[in-house]
Amino acid sequence: MHDAVFAADPHQVYDRLRAQGAAGPVELAPGIDATLVVGHEMALRVLQNSTLFARDARRWKALNEGRIPLDSPVLPMMAYRPNCLFTDGAVHLRLRKAVTDSLARLNITRIRRDVEPIADYLIDQFSERGRADLLNDYAKLLPLLLFNKLFGSPADIGDTITSTMSAIFDGKDAQRANDELTVCLMELIALKRRRPGDDVTSWLIQHPAGLTDEELKDQLVMLMGAGVEPERNLIGNALLLLLAPGASGRDSGLLVEEAIDHVLWNQTPIANYATHYPVQDVELGGVVAEAGTPVVISFAAANSDPALAEARRTHSKGAHLAWGAGPHACPAKDPAQVIAVTAIEKLLNALPDLTLAVHEKELEWRPGPFHRALATLPVAFSPTPATRMVSALQGRTVPAAAEQPLPTAPTAASRQEPARKKGFWSNFLDIFRV
Repeated sequence: MHDAVFAADPHQVYDRLRAQGAAGPVELAPGIDATLVVGHEMALRVLQNSTLFARDARRWKALNEGRIPLDSPVLPMMAYRPNCLFTDGAVHLRLRKAVTDSLARLNITRIRRDVEPIADYLIDQFSERGRADLLNDYAKLLPLLLFNKLFGSPADIGDTITSTMSAIFDGKDAQRANDELTVCLMELIALKRRRPGDDVTSWLIQHPAGLTDEELKDQLVMLMGAGVEPERNLIGNALLLLLAPGASGRDSGLLVEEAIDHVLWNQTPIANYATHYPVQDVELGGVVAEAGTPVVISFAAANSDPALAEARRTHSKGAHLAWGAGPHACPAKDPAQVIAVTAIEKLLNALPDLTLAVHEKELEWRPGPFHRALATLPVAFSPTPATRMVSALQGRTVPAAAEQPLPTAPTAASRQEPARKKGFWSNFLDIFRV
C-alpha cells in the first residue's frame, strides 16, 4: 500500500482483498504489516466496539518489541500521542469533550467569514499568472492558514505552524519540524493563558476538563493533523471532479456540494486509517488479527462495498464512512464541508474559465497508505488582476489595539538574529492591519 501502483489504483488492492473476505493482510510500509478491513459491516463492527478494539498505540506489539524501524514513514501517523485519536475510555471521553465543545462554538457564519479572505489572499498570489497548481498554491495552504485564524495565532507563531506542518506532511526533516512545532504551540498556549481570545486555543484552555499544557498541545496537533490533510484532499479531489471534462465535470451542471459528496464516497480523502489494536486475538471475516497488531479501517473500500451499491448510487450521506463511525467519529464534519464548499466556490467565481492544464490521466496520485491525494493539480485560466484583497478590505475597520497580540520582550537570541523572511500568515495579517 505504499508504492505508486497502489496510489494509481488502490481499488485493485481492495477488490483483491474483498474477494477473500471482509479483511486481509497488507503492508502499510516496508516492514509494517497490518490487517486491512475492507467490508462495510466489518468496519462498523470494529469502529463501534471500543471494548474489543483499542486505539491506544502503546499496545502495538511489534513496536514494543523493537521490530518497527523508528524512521518508518508511517510511524508519525501511527505512534501513540495523548490525544483524542489514540486514547480510550475515560481519558478519551475527557479529551474529546473538550475538543467537541470547543469546535461547537464555531458557527457556520464565522467559518465562512474566516475562509473567504484567506481564499481571496491566496487567489491573488497566482491570478495574474494565468496558471497555478491548485494543490500546492491553494488547497494545501488554505486550511493551514485557516487553522492559524481559528487558533488565534500571532504572526511569528502562525508562520512557524504553517511551515512546520507543511514539512511534516511532505516528509521533509519531519523530526526537526515536529520539534519546532511543539515549541511554537507551547508559546501559543502560554500567550493564550495570559491573554485569552475568541479562538479555539483559548476555549480549550478555559474548558472545565482542565487540560494541561501538554494535553493542550497534543489536541492542537491532532486538530491540525485531522483537519489539514483531509481538507486539502477534499478540496483538491472535488476540484478535479468539477474541472474534469465530460459527464462528471462542470459541463454537466454538477453542484459543488454534489461534487463533495461524490468525493466522500468515491475518492475518500483519508482512505485508510483509524488504526485499532485488538485486546485479544479476534477473527475478522476468516482472518485472525492477533492481539496488539494493527487493524486499519479502509473507509474507501468500505464505501465501495457492493452491499452499498444503492446508497452509493443515490449518494446517501448517512451511509458512507468518510467521517468514521463510533466513539472516534470525526467531530467536525459540518465545518469541514463548509470550508471546502466556500473555498471551491470562491475559486470558481474568481476564475470562471479554469481548466485542467494537463489531461486528467496525466495527473499523479501521491503515494502513501492512508490518503487519497493528488500530487499536483495544474490549471490554466485567463489572467485577472490581484485586487480581491482590496475589495475584501473595503468596509472593514482596523482591529482595535486590544485585539492585537501582546508584544513580547526580545530575547538575546532574537536581538542578534537578522530579521527573518515573513511567511504567508505574517503577510496575510499585514494586509488586514493596514
